Amino acid sequence: MNTIPMTYYLVLSAVLFTLGAIGVIIRRNPLVMFMSLELMFNAANLTFVAFSNAFGNANGQIFVFFVMVVAAAEVAVGLALIVAIFRSRRSIDIDLMNTLKN
Repeated sequence: MNTIPMTYYLVLSAVLFTLGAIGVIIRRNPLVMFMSLELMFNAANLTFVAFSNAFGNANGQIFVFFVMVVAAAEVAVGLALIVAIFRSRRSIDIDLMNTLKN
């Protein structure tokens, strides 16, 4: 059975990470920015799993588990902050959130 070369995984990971970085830089919507950050996390996770599989140990897969837990917590806190900001300002535009004042 033919296996997929690790280069394909790394190229896919680089493309996903680049798309995520472009989404964070260009888009001004916080929800899209969070989705782009998750895309970047998943690209890094794909790289960890590819190297873990290539070298035959589970350290990369264990690290991916912890990255996914932290990413889930980050999304929960981030969405709570977005809801709180929307309730107080009636807008979630990033350009308007440059101060900590009400």
